[in-house]
Amino acid sequence: MSETVRIGLVLPDVMGTYGDSGNALVLRQRLLMRGIAAEVVSVTLSDPVPESLDLYVLGGAEDSAQRLATKHLARYPGLQNAASRGAPVLAICAAIQVLGNWYETSSGERVDGVSMLDVTTAPQPTRSIGEVVSTPSLAGLTQKLTGFENHRGGTTLGPSATGFARVASGVGNGVGDGQEGVVQGSVIGTYMHGPALARNPELADYLLEKAMGVTLEPLVLEDVEQLRRERL
Repeated sequence: MSETVRIGLVLPDVMGTYGDSGNALVLRQRLLMRGIAAEVVSVTLSDPVPESLDLYVLGGAEDSAQRLATKHLARYPGLQNAASRGAPVLAICAAIQVLGNWYETSSGERVDGVSMLDVTTAPQPTRSIGEVVSTPSLAGLTQKLTGFENHRGGTTLGPSATGFARVASGVGNGVGDGQEGVVQGSVIGTYMHGPALARNPELADYLLEKAMGVTLEPLVLEDVEQLRRERL
């Protein structure tokens, strides 16, 4: 890793509908506040996806944007190569579907994903909208997770994938198994908007520590803790 931590913001031009690009800003700011150099590298549809960045974040989008993202990631497999060497990847909402084996659109068409996650997604009868709170299943996380879910997809985990958290309030993956999100290798997927990392600083630092291979000193921010208390 270079002296500057490089955070890949993947396809914000098509996967930026719900403000999830803020996750990259949170990661950068938490490093800068610790005196660690960091930059956000925006990767658009005009760019091949570099495999050399330290960690990656993707956001949510609608069906048409998902198609564009899926085609681009299949054409430029830098994200897949980075994840295969252990670079952390955070996939929010529709990005879970793009990184999965396949997803079904609202019109009933099945679209192949890039198969970084052993999941499949089909529309639920009703849309899941509202606050979601969960208890993390991923080792290394101890605090409750909080976010805002807004999706119609119901995501089923395959044998190579495990749940990211257990739903305490809200819907989560939407297939009745009580799971929220998915973990496979270095990839974490979640339906939490918010942005997720602004509302879950422990998760932000978990990703940074995995990317850097270090243990970070705690960063106590009362405004963030106040936000968490209010949301929870």
